[in-house]
Amino acid sequence: MAQAGYSINSTADDQYSDTTPLLEKEVEINPVPPKCCSVRCNLAAMMFFGFAVVYGLRVPNYAWTSETQGWVLSAFFFGYLFTQIPGGYLSGHFGGKIFLGGGVLGTAALTLLTPLSAQFGAKWLFALRALEGFGEGVTFPAMMAMWSRWAPPLERARLMTFSGAGSSFGAFVALPLTGFICQRFGWPAVFYSCGAVGCLWALFWFLLVSDEPRAHPRISDQEKDYIINSVGAQGTAHGWSVPVQSMAVSLPLWAIIISQMCSNWSYYTLLTSLPIYMETILHFNLQQNSMLSALPYLGGWVSAVGSGVLADNLLERELLSVTAVRKIFTFIGLFLPALFLVAVGFSGCSGTLAVTLLTMSSTLGGVSAAGVFINQIDIAPRYAGMLLGITNTFGTIPGVLAPIVVGYLTKDQSVAGWRHVFWLSGAVSAFGAIVFVIFGTGKIQSWAGIDEESETHIHS
Repeated sequence: MAQAGYSINSTADDQYSDTTPLLEKEVEINPVPPKCCSVRCNLAAMMFFGFAVVYGLRVPNYAWTSETQGWVLSAFFFGYLFTQIPGGYLSGHFGGKIFLGGGVLGTAALTLLTPLSAQFGAKWLFALRALEGFGEGVTFPAMMAMWSRWAPPLERARLMTFSGAGSSFGAFVALPLTGFICQRFGWPAVFYSCGAVGCLWALFWFLLVSDEPRAHPRISDQEKDYIINSVGAQGTAHGWSVPVQSMAVSLPLWAIIISQMCSNWSYYTLLTSLPIYMETILHFNLQQNSMLSALPYLGGWVSAVGSGVLADNLLERELLSVTAVRKIFTFIGLFLPALFLVAVGFSGCSGTLAVTLLTMSSTLGGVSAAGVFINQIDIAPRYAGMLLGITNTFGTIPGVLAPIVVGYLTKDQSVAGWRHVFWLSGAVSAFGAIVFVIFGTGKIQSWAGIDEESETHIHS
């Protein structure tokens, strides 16, 4: 047990152990303030709705050939790749508020131009979607950088999984809602309404959110002291210099990278191609397609939020180490969904069975939100924003490749072609689970530690 008055993020002797309790005896001096209506929970809610907006914009469906549609859907990720690492680096230095808010605002504003660009053809729409991805690429790294300053260690999983679950919620709401709007008002109204909602969200974001607890004008002294004391010196800006060479050879970081790439292959395959599968193989109409395509994201949203609460409770009660929690939740969230994806390939044209299996796969997939998807903040809290930029850059590669591969595999729109899609997704996901179980960890890495001299300078 570490000495009282120190947190896991600031103790020099214990910073490499994942069995040390994440919150030390200072909690007895500074009691945990209520979570309900707290500033940190309000921040999670704002992030939740922000990601719901931008992910709701990622599920368009155009009446072109499968190959052309695959390229258009991939366009977003070509732009998305380029701003992940710079966004994470700058957010870790300056704070994530302006980058997260600006990313959502930029994407929403460009979305308003989608109907106009579509009139000029696929090339113009491809360029616009790439620009949207370029602006949105900073959002997730900025979120991670902000949580490194705002999330007490014993609340990391629940706060981060809830805020990130906005992505699944956005897809869940957008699929049926956009189907209704498209039928009632025409497809351009989908982009006008979604873009307007994103701009409105950005207004509230910039008015209500601060980069860190010290700068928030409405936070209570009790909550501010609790957050600052629990995150320790790791909840500060990392400066201009970062240990790039150590990051490049870090095996735990590569375990995150590979696992996220594998998980994202399945996620992006379903996100961009599920409506096509529903229409061409299961023969659902537009309204049925929208409602049933949304079910897997409902399951993923619920399980992601629940997994965060469960993971924090396991750590708070000291039942498992951080490493054990991250590995268990990652295995459940990657390997088990792979089995259901493989089973979808045998469902043929049975709509009920296919939707049930896909929903089960996505529901279990949400469990990984409390595993590998927040592991960056475990191994290097101070550099978490940049690490997420790195892992998300690699994790975005499937977003570029998966729709293209699906387009070529299903160009004849046959059951056999879609069977290959689901088999491939399942195999990739299972491989990611195995890699993380072998090489993942929850320990702060030696290159991410803060020496006593630096910590004294930070608090002086």
